[in-house]
Amino acid sequence: MTTPAAASYILTLSCTDRPGLVHAVTGVLVERGANVTEAQQFNDPGTGLFFMRMQFDAPGDTIESLRAAFAPLEQRLGLRLELAHAGERVRTLILVSQLGHCLNDLLFRWRTNLLPLDIRAIASNHLDFEALALSYSVPFRHVPVSTATKADAEAALMRLIDDEGIELVVLARYMQILSPAVCERLAGRVINIHHSFLPSFKGAKPYQQAFDRGVKIIGASAHYVTADLDEGPIIEQDIARVDHTHDPAELTAVGRDVECAVLARAVKWHAERRVLIDRNKTVVFR
Repeated sequence: MTTPAAASYILTLSCTDRPGLVHAVTGVLVERGANVTEAQQFNDPGTGLFFMRMQFDAPGDTIESLRAAFAPLEQRLGLRLELAHAGERVRTLILVSQLGHCLNDLLFRWRTNLLPLDIRAIASNHLDFEALALSYSVPFRHVPVSTATKADAEAALMRLIDDEGIELVVLARYMQILSPAVCERLAGRVINIHHSFLPSFKGAKPYQQAFDRGVKIIGASAHYVTADLDEGPIIEQDIARVDHTHDPAELTAVGRDVECAVLARAVKWHAERRVLIDRNKTVVFR
């Protein structure tokens, strides 16, 4: 007999490392007759922190009863503990500007059940991808941004986030910088993708700059957004090798493929509760 999905849960936690943590957590589950189906842990000697992700079946429990069971342990050991239904789709908002490769890739993966997301809306400061959003039956919100209206635009996005109960915001090549206040309010809930070269090329036409310097590696990084531009905790990175035969258009195509794959993996791992923030870096339980 297959255990109903509603009775399968994911537990994640972080705390100061100490002896007996695994025993304490599994002890609560044993007392409730739960069955652990997946477990991963990591002790970071650099920060002195302990991280765990555990999936388990507990047919006789609800999220509320499990939270109550773990509450004394949370208080006694100072745990940062979260519980969720396994397979629960994360309520997501995607932001995009005028480059649609990442948006298109995410929508296709979502439609084909490769991403455990509940995409509530797509918002953009341009109208370029309204038709694409509607072709997937996803609501599209046009939120224009200018220097004069930036604060109003951010307020409109925050209302959308609050109204839809958004748990994850994906910047699928959204070419606007979020304010420090928004970054702080949404800490750990916003994922960005950007190209990453050796050396680094910032500003306009990065792939042309890369071509001019004769790069041999094209890369991309997905990370959580912080007030420090493009310096948030990295979730995933990847590269593709290129050579002197690649012109700027070919470099761009290679780079966009890498960006799509890296962003999709980061979003998937976040939605599956596999990413825990370890100060300025992440622990990813793949």
